Amino acid sequence: MPEPGDTPGLVDIARRWATQLAGTEGVALPAAELEPILVAVAEEAHAQAAVAKDAAMRRFAGLYSASPNGVVLADEAGDILDTNPAFTRLLGHRPEDLTGTALTELGAAEEDIEVISKALAELRVLGRTQRREQVELGHAEEGLLRADITVAGLPGDRPGSVYPVLIVEDVSELSLLREALRKQNIQDPLTGLPNVKSFFTTLEASLGAPEDDQIALVYLDIDGFKVINDGLGSGAADTVLGHVGRKLKAAFAQQDAFVARISGDGFAVLMRGQLTSAAVIDLVEDVMADLAEPVYVDNRGIGVSVSVGIVVQDIKGRTPEGLHRAAEITLHRAKENGRAQWMLFEAELDNRDRRRYKIGAVIGGALENGEFELEYQPTVKLDGSEEIAVVNAVLRWNHPEHGMLRPEEFYPLADTTGMTLNLGRWLLTQSLSDAAAWHHGFPTAPDLCVRLPNRLAIDPNLVGIIRDELERTQLPPQKLRICTDSIALIDPRGEVLETLAVLSELDVKITLAVSGAADLELIHAHNLPVGFVILSGPLIEALAAEGAEADTARKNLTTLLERARQLGVKRIGAEGVHTPEHARRLRELGIVAGRGELYGGAASGAEIAALIAQRN
Repeated sequence: MPEPGDTPGLVDIARRWATQLAGTEGVALPAAELEPILVAVAEEAHAQAAVAKDAAMRRFAGLYSASPNGVVLADEAGDILDTNPAFTRLLGHRPEDLTGTALTELGAAEEDIEVISKALAELRVLGRTQRREQVELGHAEEGLLRADITVAGLPGDRPGSVYPVLIVEDVSELSLLREALRKQNIQDPLTGLPNVKSFFTTLEASLGAPEDDQIALVYLDIDGFKVINDGLGSGAADTVLGHVGRKLKAAFAQQDAFVARISGDGFAVLMRGQLTSAAVIDLVEDVMADLAEPVYVDNRGIGVSVSVGIVVQDIKGRTPEGLHRAAEITLHRAKENGRAQWMLFEAELDNRDRRRYKIGAVIGGALENGEFELEYQPTVKLDGSEEIAVVNAVLRWNHPEHGMLRPEEFYPLADTTGMTLNLGRWLLTQSLSDAAAWHHGFPTAPDLCVRLPNRLAIDPNLVGIIRDELERTQLPPQKLRICTDSIALIDPRGEVLETLAVLSELDVKITLAVSGAADLELIHAHNLPVGFVILSGPLIEALAAEGAEADTARKNLTTLLERARQLGVKRIGAEGVHTPEHARRLRELGIVAGRGELYGGAASGAEIAALIAQRN
């Protein structure tokens, strides 16, 4: 047998094996005859191995050349021997330019070189590596290439030696896609500002230590943005948004502020440090003045105004949710007070507004759960008979937390949440049902008067709603009075005048609530089919006083009543009658009926029914 390190030829090997086998039990052939047999077997095996080796080499060469990934072959020391065509395509380096260069020199920066060095060291120690890293490699002409690299090893010429192989996969497009997705996740694509998610992440981080700083939140909404979008198109609206974003970023740059777009036309500014309300207000006023200068889109100057809510508080004890809610409510207050202005957070006002908004948010559920009730206020003739002329339906909310709420406390909130129509329909359904029951029991029962919320008064379906309810309850139309006021009459959103005319033709009586001469003149200006006027307000209240105040009220009311009669209105009532003397003064002026505390509090439908039965 050959000793280790010997490289005998096939014939020598076959001869030695033939000599050894010839003396073995069971082998009948002599060594001379065994030798050519063994040589033939060995030559065939060698030929097959050579073919297999040649095929493997061809396969490796084909894979090496055709691989879409760059492959760099290096010697045991880590110096480059060759590169495949894909590597040349990726990085622009020709093989001959890199021959003899250390693999580590492919790294673009120190950290990239360090990554390759560690992978090579691991390969030398372990003889293998599973290291896959992302690095930047230097391109021959076009800067840098972001790539995933894998360092592998091939057996070397000596036993135990390893030749490094660097495999390079281009991930630059994938990196760009990931970066684009990352930006999409944290950045508003239109303005380039951080988006709402990024804003709240930063807000939460800003509340960390130290806690002796102040934090300021400034929320801004563009006033009338829908007008810009609908009137000039989305392109102009986008231009305005970009303009506002740039202005805000520039205005707060000195304060190291975080400026973000957090809604369609809403922006937010976050600041932290030794801040004062006065300093933040100065910044806000400056930016509001700057934004007021028109931005031109297609030669049309667009003026931008914003409503602003400002919160400046100590960081200690604050939460992102609490600060956000405070800023939102303060912004809403600025918008409710007329827009184009800033409002500073005040704890007392904040508590009040939070209570209001909490009430408004649950109107729908309260209606479904039966928390709304009807109260009826009798209007009594002032001729001394105390006969009930009309019963006025008033909607109340028996709130489980805040007690009985009046219409003025929840109708504005219902307008905001879109629940006014539902409340108005319920008001008509319940009150007409009660009135029909009174009338069917006592044909001489008083009329029902319903003061409609303005949103229902302007609704184009009001005539249909009332007609359906009259038909359902079988209440005669002339037993129903619909009361409205000047606000609903001049509201541009509806056709109130036409609605009132149609209702009058149905024999429904129309009542106008009047507080002064201007309201009364609407009858003449619009030829309103008004049969009744109900007076309320300062003049009625002043008549209950003494001395000059009462005399002035008497004089003005006399003029008002004369004008009403000239307009054909004969039946005039008053709201807010406090004492018998007050009732007497009203009667002397020609007012025929009144309601108020003099005639007792409000009553339920059942109580009104009992009162009607008692008087019949």
